[in-house]
Amino acid sequence: MSPMIDYVIATFTSPENIGTNPQSLLWLLPLAAAISIGYKATKLSEIKAGSFFKDVVGLFGSIVVFMAITALVLYAITWFATK
Repeated sequence: MSPMIDYVIATFTSPENIGTNPQSLLWLLPLAAAISIGYKATKLSEIKAGSFFKDVVGLFGSIVVFMAITALVLYAITWFATK
């Protein structure tokens, strides 16, 4: 095997270190985009560019808003529990 192939295979054996700082939450955005594109691509019976983009943006926004609300609720619960 070539060293390049060995390197690519080796990257799948160790997880990506994302961290726990607020900037690491930005990794949520591409994940939410991929989920909304994949979900809408499988659920729509007819895919047209305009309606597909509108539906994907709507689902992406609802995922991000739901995750933000969930994070705030969990933060409030832990704040009250530790105070």
